Amino acid sequence: MGATSPSLVDLIPQSWRSHLEGFEELLIQIEARLEDEIGRGKRILPDKRDVFAALTIPPESVKVVIVGQDPYPDHRFAIGRSFAVPKECRELPASLKNIFREKVDDVDGEVPTPDLMDWERQGVMLLNRTLTINEGESNSHQSFGWAQITNRICEISATSGAAAILWGKNAGEVSHLFAGRSITGVHPSPLSAHRGFFGSKPFSKVNALLAEPIDW
Repeated sequence: MGATSPSLVDLIPQSWRSHLEGFEELLIQIEARLEDEIGRGKRILPDKRDVFAALTIPPESVKVVIVGQDPYPDHRFAIGRSFAVPKECRELPASLKNIFREKVDDVDGEVPTPDLMDWERQGVMLLNRTLTINEGESNSHQSFGWAQITNRICEISATSGAAAILWGKNAGEVSHLFAGRSITGVHPSPLSAHRGFFGSKPFSKVNALLAEPIDW
């Protein structure tokens, strides 16, 4: 992370800062734990500047929050937005392939670009429950305290009128914050996609909750 780089607190996008007041001390603690991991020879994903990439959308513009578990544990893929990968990626992670398959089966249309910016531009926030990870180690930062912060992000988004698609057990923990305006389901990973993800029609279901549907 580096002593001379901006702190996590400094990296929170301006439109979200007032909503995350009170979490400064927790972010300082998380940053110290990240530095400890680096000291143990671990590579932290995503790059620090991308930790809050999901918060590029200001709260009042969020229409749907897609919540996942934590960043891809592969530096080629982790960009700070749940399930999204760099636009230039030729080889896609299996979870994203499964999402695209279900998207086409559910609402037809073209497959979006892998960075999912087609969705973000329409107000879709791509949020993980845990915002950092050690490369190669899924769930390695689950105990760091990120869930308190992402709970707050979901709460503010819901208060602003957003609905949610919640994939996986960790994501499902925030369903109560959306007061009946969430679609919950199994994670699209190869381990669980055939146990209820395929055929779940999350895109059309969440669109039914919106005044202005997303062009998935």
